[in-house]
Amino acid sequence: MPTFSRLTDPMFGSPAVLDIFSDAGTVRRMLDVEAALARAEARCGVIPARAAAVITEVCTRPDAIVLIDLDALAEAAVAAGNLAIPFVRQLTAVVTQHDAEAGRFVHWGATSQDIIDTALVLQIGDALAALDAGLLQLGDACAALALTHRTTPMVARTWLQHALPMTFGLKAAGWLDALRRDLGRLGHARAQARALQFGGAAGTLASLGDNAPDVAAQLAQELGLDLPTLPWHAHRDRLVEAAATLGMLTGTLGKMARDISLMMQTEVAEVAEPSGPGRGGSSTMPHKRNPVGCAAVLTAAVRVPPLVATMLAGMVQDHERALGGWQAEWDTLPQIVALAAGALRQMGEVVAGLEVDAARMRANLDLTHGLILGEAAMLEIGGKVGRLPAHHLVEQASRRAVKEGVTLREALSRTLAEDPAHAGLLDDATLDRVSDPAHYAGQSARFADAAVAAWRAATAERHADRHHTAPGA
Repeated sequence: MPTFSRLTDPMFGSPAVLDIFSDAGTVRRMLDVEAALARAEARCGVIPARAAAVITEVCTRPDAIVLIDLDALAEAAVAAGNLAIPFVRQLTAVVTQHDAEAGRFVHWGATSQDIIDTALVLQIGDALAALDAGLLQLGDACAALALTHRTTPMVARTWLQHALPMTFGLKAAGWLDALRRDLGRLGHARAQARALQFGGAAGTLASLGDNAPDVAAQLAQELGLDLPTLPWHAHRDRLVEAAATLGMLTGTLGKMARDISLMMQTEVAEVAEPSGPGRGGSSTMPHKRNPVGCAAVLTAAVRVPPLVATMLAGMVQDHERALGGWQAEWDTLPQIVALAAGALRQMGEVVAGLEVDAARMRANLDLTHGLILGEAAMLEIGGKVGRLPAHHLVEQASRRAVKEGVTLREALSRTLAEDPAHAGLLDDATLDRVSDPAHYAGQSARFADAAVAAWRAATAERHADRHHTAPGA
């Protein structure tokens, strides 16, 4: 498990990604690389076809993973410095038991980092594909919220205080548009990370002589990876880009979790996470309904940034093979991916079942008895007397509303009526309009529509592909 805890990994990870980066998942991908290497070399005449067939048979058999002693592998790696050295030793012994001649050609011409990095690239590809699918689902759920609540009025809050009216659809649209950018970054990171690592001992592939280019090309084709211009043992930007992309995605999810958890506070109560048996309860307070999904996401948003910083720090590597920087990635990158995947899973569940209380949103708009619409009143009056005089009038009426315990509309009406210079400045219909939050949500609905349109444009091809490949399609 990437985070080394069977107790908490399910809370902060996702089953699919945890399986990809499990001990068995890692060894499975290392076996895939060794088998593909043997086949590629046989096609190029570097090793006998019979040897490649035996190596492939051993590496790809359904129970191949049990042929590798994971406990012994971990223990031997302490002295070896990496997993590949004892892994190749064990694999060679198993292949030799089947065919002594084939055993001579296991891992031919490769280096430890070739196997470890390429296995990691395969794991990253699997994991990012799962993340991509989850991100698509979450975005669709946010788009549905944005459309459903495009005109649902609520309080916009700045510095945690009431600011102006907005709509809940606009808030959901903000989440959606950030997810759209994350989707684009994730696609680019996936493309960058799918690069074969194959350079031999020092990145020159001298071990394969003139056959090196053909073997590398065949190996890339076997594994479904891109063939890079040259090996990248000490140049880690591809993997760091994936880490940074997932760091930003986790930040987006953390922003969503922060918004939802604040809106879920008892005193606010505008939304609620989906309920269910055992979800969000307290060990001592039976009335509690805690935002447990948001808590898991926010936990990931706290943990991932320093892990991304570790990946960035590890980029400064030594000559052609790193001493420490590469090794620092081994646990760090899987943890980043697992935490991001877990946060995405949790937020997907939260948004899909989010309970929205539009009546409470409207009630919260009225908590200040119309003071939240002071700007609307000021601009309406300012169009007749100028901005600064209007600001003074509305400020005076606002203080009066608080002192007398009346609405801003009522206080403003009295204030204007008491001054002959301003009497009749606003008629009742105008006062009603500038006192209605629904009339001062600005471009909220249009912005929500625009965010949904942009999301649909960005994902149209993906949705079409998913529809055509669906069962029965």
